[in-house]
Amino acid sequence: MKTLLVSVSALSLAVLMSASAGAQDSGTITKAVGGYSFEDAAKEAEGTKNFHSADGHLTFAIVTHTAGNGFFDPVYVGATVAGNMIGAKILLLGSESPTDDPAREIEILNQIIQDPTIDGLILTTPQVGAYDDIVKAAEKNGIPVATTNSFDPKIYNRLGLSHTGQDASAAAIAGQALAQCLADNKITKGSIIFPNDTGMGNIEVNNRVTSAYGATVAALKAAGTLDNFKVDAGPESVGIPADANDPVNSIIGLIEQRGDVVGAFAANNVFTPALVKAIAQLKMGGKICSYGFDLGPAQQEGMKSGDLTGALGQQPFLQGFWPVMQLYLQIDRGISAANLDTRAQLVTKDTVGNIGKRFEN
Repeated sequence: MKTLLVSVSALSLAVLMSASAGAQDSGTITKAVGGYSFEDAAKEAEGTKNFHSADGHLTFAIVTHTAGNGFFDPVYVGATVAGNMIGAKILLLGSESPTDDPAREIEILNQIIQDPTIDGLILTTPQVGAYDDIVKAAEKNGIPVATTNSFDPKIYNRLGLSHTGQDASAAAIAGQALAQCLADNKITKGSIIFPNDTGMGNIEVNNRVTSAYGATVAALKAAGTLDNFKVDAGPESVGIPADANDPVNSIIGLIEQRGDVVGAFAANNVFTPALVKAIAQLKMGGKICSYGFDLGPAQQEGMKSGDLTGALGQQPFLQGFWPVMQLYLQIDRGISAANLDTRAQLVTKDTVGNIGKRFEN
């Protein structure tokens, strides 16, 4: 009887396994409607590795406008990861300056675009109208281009170029958070400042200030408290004039001059670390609802110390990873102009411990 039970159990298991395999097989699709196999279609095109330079491998260059302050480090990491996945060589280039330096970036671009080993070019475009000749030269040389991070809406062949980056309207998240912070802390009056240096020529940063300012005003108005606050983003809503060459003292000066600052927003990796230092020097941590942009070491330390209430990350890893993949897809598959919005990630003291563990911010 025992032998019979074992035999029946083994038979039942075999039937179950067969039924399971059959269920899986019944839904498996091995060929396209057109008759080709997906396995064959997934293979890289025969000529991809010899595209343009014809040296047996792809080489992409990524050039940024400021490699000296750490923001673009995750961008370079993302580009490297993508390059490793597709077997491409990635040249990591950029201005050595810790502040925005479009002139140096353009100098590097003019050099690299003449390199015969380059198969694709990725560039940031903070200065509107400054990159048309670069794109035209690349097109003439048969080199595909992708833009990342900052967005030039008027760049040559804009509709034909892919872009990876965060829309400036995402800054509204910080503007709303600032207003909520004031309400949560029962702060009912005072000045809210938005320092910026429009002389840097970064249209994205200017648009962030405008977006954050508008969101703060709208939130305070909805709460019925707008008239109690002096919300100042300058006469054109792109920021109160501040000095990018001395941002800390500029912000300290603004806070001391106003005398009643209860909120502040900084829109980039120049003024956000400066805002952290200014608040720390004035020993006003926890007394000002302070928000900024990017999630570099200074921002993370500021949130941990309480000198920065929150910061918006723009997921810079993706701003390196996706442009490399986009250029590859353009070369290997003919897919172009597939944009990616990296959106915004609001980080505060409560969540700052969750980021920066894999070089993503």
